[in-house]
This record gives sequence, structure tokens and C-alpha cells, in this order.
Amino acid sequence: MEKKNIDWANLGFGYVKTDKRFVSNYKDGKWDDGALVSDATIAISECAGVLQYSQACFEGMKAYTTEDGHIVTFRPDLNAQRMEDSCKRLEMPAFPKESFVDAVVKTIEANSEWVPPYGSGATLYIRPFMFASGPVIGVKPADEYQFRVFATPVGPYFKGGVKPLTLRVSDFDRAAPNGTGHIKAGLNYAMSLHAIVTAHEEGFDENMYLDAATRTKVEETGGANFLFVTKDNKVVTPKSNTILPSITRRSLMTVAKDYLGLEIEERTVYLDEVKDFAECGLCGTAAVISPVGKIVDHGKEICFPSGMSDMGPITKKLRDTLTGIQMGHIEAPKGWLKIIK
Repeated sequence: MEKKNIDWANLGFGYVKTDKRFVSNYKDGKWDDGALVSDATIAISECAGVLQYSQACFEGMKAYTTEDGHIVTFRPDLNAQRMEDSCKRLEMPAFPKESFVDAVVKTIEANSEWVPPYGSGATLYIRPFMFASGPVIGVKPADEYQFRVFATPVGPYFKGGVKPLTLRVSDFDRAAPNGTGHIKAGLNYAMSLHAIVTAHEEGFDENMYLDAATRTKVEETGGANFLFVTKDNKVVTPKSNTILPSITRRSLMTVAKDYLGLEIEERTVYLDEVKDFAECGLCGTAAVISPVGKIVDHGKEICFPSGMSDMGPITKKLRDTLTGIQMGHIEAPKGWLKIIK
């Protein structure tokens, strides 16, 4: 199979239109069979529910070329389940999980020439998403929806290597108790845009959001879960019903326990104890795990012993092991890799 003529090594992290995308429509109480199409544009009513009341959710995942030349994607069943959970909370009709995985596979197959070669540092980013396409003027769920999957090749999230980030403790709230913080709704990300823009203007890479009720507990950033390492090498992640259940974070915790033999713990993490951790990372699909070197709490600096120059040793082992699994040179747990071709 011949790949597209792209300078893979210098590919940025942005949208590139590829050949095909999958589209399915929900009407009269059921989903149609869906199909691959060439047209990347969407035509909907000016009164569509997504435009009026933000009924929309999405997922993010990747396809890779492994060391032995296969094209694979990583744990798509968990993305399917998470989208179903998002749909339930937003009163949207769930796209069947088996059909979700099938649509992802078809989209990757149809764009296989866009999957970057092994060792290039690039991947094919997959974006399944759903939105209310039917017109609705009263405040209620729409009657019609569209599910789509597109793919775009992306370069490494961090050019020139992964460098530790500087975060600020945000004065903005990411999610309310009993709100939508635990689902991947577009509206959650819209409300985070002002916070991230102002953080960048002040010289920070990201925001650390605290719980809205007490503002004492660590939640997550605008688009990634936190992972901490204690001074005795225990891996700790915050637990909260307003945190998005990151597939990467759950996978890293399995890697820590089963591959590296480390003790793991998911629990409430208080801001006051962050200074006592040895390492801190942000985990998500785009960068797998990004090290944090410093967190600034209204002028007070929390500096991690791992420092601002390199990734901490445990964080690095976690990242190297998980990417090794994804790229096929470390044996994956059963069911983690979906072979496309």
C-alpha cells in the first residue's frame, strides 16, 4: 500500500482533509445504515438543535502503523461506551457500540494511505462526533441527529520533544457538581476556551481546575486528566464524578500496575498535597502523557522534583511502555489493539 506524499516528519497537529468520512443519520426513531462519503461539508437547518442548544458530543482516538506493518487503533470499544454515556446525559440517541467500532474501522480503511508510516512520529487522528441536526426552537431534545467519523493525519503534539509544562490554578470552574464534566460534550470545551486563552496570555501552558463545590480538590485540565507520582513511586490519579474518564489515563494505570509493578491509587487529591508529589503529568489521546514541571497557585509556585527540563523517570516509563504497546513492539493486553489491516 502506497502512502500519501506527505512530509510526515514535519506534519503539524491540525486538520487535513482526507478522502472519506462516515455519515449516518437518525430519523423517525432509528439510525440508517450509514455510508462513506467524499463530501466534507455539512448542510443543516438554521434551527438545528446543535446550533440552538449545543446538543453535541465527540470522541478522539488514533490509528497507528505498528512495527510489523499493521494498521491498528487503540481500544475503540471504550470510546464507543463513552460516547454512549455522553449521549444518555445529553438526551441524544446512542449510536450502537458495535456500529461505532465498525464505522471507525471503515473510516480508517478508506483512508489507509493517510496513516503515517511507522517511526515517523505522526499518527492518524480519528474524530467520531454526533450532533442534533433536526430543527428545534423550544428547549427540548431534537428529533433528528447525525453521527460522523472523519480522520486527519497529525504530527507529534509537541514539536522538538516533550518539555515539562507550567500550569496555573484557575479561578474558573470546569464543571459543576452533578453537571456534565464526566462526559465528552462539546459545551464543556466551549466554556474552557476563555480560560485557556487567558492562561496563554499570562504565560501558562494550561489550567489546573479545582472542584467547583469546595475549590480544594484537583480535577483536571481543559482537555486532560492528571496523573501524579509519589516520592515512593506510587501512581495516583484524582477521583471525582465530574472528571472525564480518560481512556489513556485508565490504560496508563494498567501499565503502571501490570507492566511496571507499581502501586496505583485512584482517590481524592487535594490541592494542599500536590506539593508533596515527585512527578506530575497530563494524560490524553493527543500526547499520551505530558510532564508538568510547575504549578502556580496565585503567585505561589509548586515545583516538582522532576524539574522543568526533562520528563520524570516514572512518567517516562509509563509513556514509553504505553506507546510501545500502541506501536506493536510491546505485547498488548488482550483486546487493546484493534487490527484494521
